[in-house]
Amino acid sequence: MPTPTDFYLADLQARGLLPPAQAAAIAAAERARPFSLHYELRALLYLGITLLAGGLGVLVYQHLDSIGHQVIIAVIALLMAGCFTYAARHRAPFTWAEAPKTSVGADYLLLLGCLLFVVLEGYAQYQYGVFGSRYGLATAVPALVFLPLAYWFDHRGVLSMGIAALGAWVGLTVSPLSVLVDNNFWNDGIRTAALGLGLVLMAAGFYADYAARKAHFAFTYLLLGSNLALASLAAALLDGGFREHLFLRFGGVLLMLGLCAGLFWYARRAQSYWFLVLAAGYAYFALAYLLTQLLDLLPGDIEAVAITLFFPLSALAVVLFFVNLKKILHRPAGPAADASPPIR
Repeated sequence: MPTPTDFYLADLQARGLLPPAQAAAIAAAERARPFSLHYELRALLYLGITLLAGGLGVLVYQHLDSIGHQVIIAVIALLMAGCFTYAARHRAPFTWAEAPKTSVGADYLLLLGCLLFVVLEGYAQYQYGVFGSRYGLATAVPALVFLPLAYWFDHRGVLSMGIAALGAWVGLTVSPLSVLVDNNFWNDGIRTAALGLGLVLMAAGFYADYAARKAHFAFTYLLLGSNLALASLAAALLDGGFREHLFLRFGGVLLMLGLCAGLFWYARRAQSYWFLVLAAGYAYFALAYLLTQLLDLLPGDIEAVAITLFFPLSALAVVLFFVNLKKILHRPAGPAADASPPIR
């Protein structure tokens, strides 16, 4: 069955740009090249660790009365200690650059150890109430453990877990009653805290990239921080105190556009389609919101005509954006461009 490479080679030969012998050699090399299952295997390993942790939890719950709480805690603690010990023995020396991977199993056992730590903490809190009613402390402890471990072991998965625990601690600290009693996870206080945390995470990402201090962590910091900050801004613009204050509305739009500009700069620097689309999506929302606010000041007929024109023109702009995506992301040739990481 012909492959896309065969069609490209045939087209180059038809144009007289590629000799037949060279085309045959390229086709043979392509057919003999091994197919990489790297990302598929990593996904299966992550899924396996998650299912293992969940399955152990269900097994323990079903046999809780026959096993005993102390035995369960001891077994979880031993498994966790074994995972951390194995990961520590296979840890590469610390460096601010990306550390070489000395063992694939160590990465996943470290992740399993962190999950077991959360299970152990949650079980001890549920059964013995070790933190009492200080739920903020219960979420701060994983953050204090996972963030240093992420740097020590150079593990972006553990870094994500630490940031998630940090976000939970911020939410419970700012508005514990809304989260625990009212199940209101997105009030004004939490939105403000989410915006602040998102800005801090984005600053940490830009600093990591600029100062070359675990620069590969910048992707995780910026991904989580930008979504947190921009989503909180969008929610505040649509529903909240911003609606009653003109200065806050336009200030929020300008802040959102500024963050999108930062993401656009990083997208071109890192050659990342993901951040480019993310910046474009939130910038489109900000501009659309700004336009609707300005149209409210115009007479009704003019407003209706402007809105009617806005949607088809904006749809055309979106199509042109995706058509020219590679051109937008392209950086001029030069030493800085040569040092750029691959497109993500």
